[in-house]
Amino acid sequence: MAKVLMKGNEALSEAAIAAGCTAFFGYPITPQNEIPEYLSARMEEEGLTFVQAESEVAAINMVYGAAAAGARVMTSSSSPGIALKQEGISYLAGARLPCFICSVTRAGPGLGGILPAQSDYFQAVKGGGNGDYFTPVYAPNSVQEATDLVFRAFNVADEYRTPTLMIVDGMLGQMMEPVEIKAPPRVKVDKETYATSGNTDKRKKNVINSLNLSGLGLEAMNHERFKDYEKIKKKETLSEVDMPKDAEIVFCAYGVPSRIAKNAITLLKKEGISAGLIRPITLWPFPEKDFQKLPKTVKAVLVTELSMGQMIEDVRLALNGAIPAHHYGRVGGVVFEPDELANEAKRILKKGGKK
Repeated sequence: MAKVLMKGNEALSEAAIAAGCTAFFGYPITPQNEIPEYLSARMEEEGLTFVQAESEVAAINMVYGAAAAGARVMTSSSSPGIALKQEGISYLAGARLPCFICSVTRAGPGLGGILPAQSDYFQAVKGGGNGDYFTPVYAPNSVQEATDLVFRAFNVADEYRTPTLMIVDGMLGQMMEPVEIKAPPRVKVDKETYATSGNTDKRKKNVINSLNLSGLGLEAMNHERFKDYEKIKKKETLSEVDMPKDAEIVFCAYGVPSRIAKNAITLLKKEGISAGLIRPITLWPFPEKDFQKLPKTVKAVLVTELSMGQMIEDVRLALNGAIPAHHYGRVGGVVFEPDELANEAKRILKKGGKK
């Protein structure tokens, strides 16, 4: 299709249909309501399955059932709703069931407010459910990239048999931008090898479960899943790096705030200050290797996120003490301006990069 002007939530919904999503289960919560609203009409037009469940808990367990039957399935919610889905997400990860989950985040803590924020980084990246597991996490910074990553998230989910998660901050969900939705080839997966499709004429019955009462058996299951996580780290890590050879300071930002950081870099350049940018596109796996290739001129890394400081922990781990990492954030739905970030960068450089 040609480029059309679409709201972020609606564009990624259309991308899900183009990606072959056959079922959606969800529950209303602002600021992601345009996703189920849009899909409720479009999926009926396409003869697909749309269910507004009675709760977030019900919705994620419906996702489990559909994924177990071999459907290409999706759900969406916002911060408190994703919290309610965490047990189901951990079950999906434990049972190795593929699905796509979209979280249009809002400001916390608790119910917080519907304004944009990035205070759900830990919830997404560290895994809010029980057990040892990860989910690939995508963080687009434009409507076009969001639609492109929807296709990738579905394919990665199928290839590695894992839930995948996309974090879309409230700004991106609500903003309108030109977008072209082009579906790439789907990854080829024989779902008959694990799905409970009912077709048992030529194969044994498939049993899907994450429960194992044998210590050694459960340990083996954990190791099996972590082999997949290592493959995902090697093949699926995504980032954008803009690094001048003479960079004095490096911004690290994801989502829409990364676009604000780019404007701050432009402001600094006008004052003769060279600054770079590392933008994680996958929050997990985190692009830690990018932080190990910084020019020797870099005095500090400035992590700019709409939180009290969460991603900065992964940045510090990646830097391993080689360079100081600083944080600048706004919370409660307040969004920083480019000049704020530029001024903070100048303040840090004035101290030689030290805290």
